[in-house]
Amino acid sequence: MPGTVQSIERAAAILRLLAGGSGHLALGDIARSLDLAKGTTHGILRTLQHVGFVEQDRVSGHYQLGPALPHLGSGYLDVNELRSRSINWADPLAARSGEAVRIGALRDGQALIVHHVFRPDDTFQTLDVGTMLPLHATAIGKVLLAYRAAGPEPAEELDRFTRRTIRTRRALAAELQHVRDNGWSLEAEEMTPGNASVAAPIRGYGGLVVGAIGINGLVERICDSHYRPHQHLVAYVRDAARAISRELGAARR
Repeated sequence: MPGTVQSIERAAAILRLLAGGSGHLALGDIARSLDLAKGTTHGILRTLQHVGFVEQDRVSGHYQLGPALPHLGSGYLDVNELRSRSINWADPLAARSGEAVRIGALRDGQALIVHHVFRPDDTFQTLDVGTMLPLHATAIGKVLLAYRAAGPEPAEELDRFTRRTIRTRRALAAELQHVRDNGWSLEAEEMTPGNASVAAPIRGYGGLVVGAIGINGLVERICDSHYRPHQHLVAYVRDAARAISRELGAARR
């Protein structure tokens, strides 16, 4: 039977120490309590700080538990936090692209829309917040499905919404690999005739995908005649996704 990993044991001990005490401990106090060298302790703390499990007070230099730990209990980023951290970039994305913007999170095998910015024109639009969208037939859904942890496999025959909807698990697997290879997804008339969308992943601490942001509009505005998305729109979406990811603690990519 393989032995334990010492660095992980020490990291766990530091987290328990911070959780069980005053919550604000100096480097020397932590090292003495665990009988570790200061250099070793500092290296572990820096790693824990990088992934959001520990944070350091800028004034005192003391360490305490970080903001990423509560999310381990719930298993996902709270949708209210995802929405609040994304608002500052959703409106500018709508202005730059001229299209509606939606932010979604994975819930119960579907994509839950947690924020929606209307297209910046005078046409009639309806609010999509709270709407549940199929994963295989939407750009946001494809992103969430491509980066999700292992879960139940989709049925071999998928629900069909238009003649362009992906129908088989094999075709879906190829599409999801394309999403992972490129870092963005496209849906063109797969959910609604005449409509298209582009989306990119929103990442949190450690690079975990916690949501997706995308634009949605008429297919002729988003794609060329061969259903290829206009690259400046893809760039806008990816820039917004990266900005939100940095706000949520993801490393720069």
